[in-house]
Amino acid sequence: MIAGPRAGWGPRHRLPVMGTAAPMFHHVVATYINLVIFIMSLIVQAVALIHCLTQRGDGFQAIGTLPKGAWAAILAVCIVLTLLLSGPTGIFSLIGIAAALIYLLDVRQGLRDLSDGKGFW
Repeated sequence: MIAGPRAGWGPRHRLPVMGTAAPMFHHVVATYINLVIFIMSLIVQAVALIHCLTQRGDGFQAIGTLPKGAWAAILAVCIVLTLLLSGPTGIFSLIGIAAALIYLLDVRQGLRDLSDGKGFW
């Protein structure tokens, strides 16, 4: 053991500082994760809306789903509500992601099967 005025100072003296820095680090990491989730949700919703707007309206009735106008309205309202009212994990953002994924995974597949799989989407 070292004698002198600094004998008790060692790795233990940093523990209180590290304990107060952990909440700040957690806040920064959580902010970046929320930002990434928010951007990804907006991208998914925008892709669904753009795809919906570029499709022919008669294809929606042929596959037996909501009309094109209804899907466009649902997806547009969800994007606006996500941007204005909720964060990345807010209720409107989650509803928007669900609507966009339903469109992309169900309606888009039906429209692609209807056109024999041709097209750039």
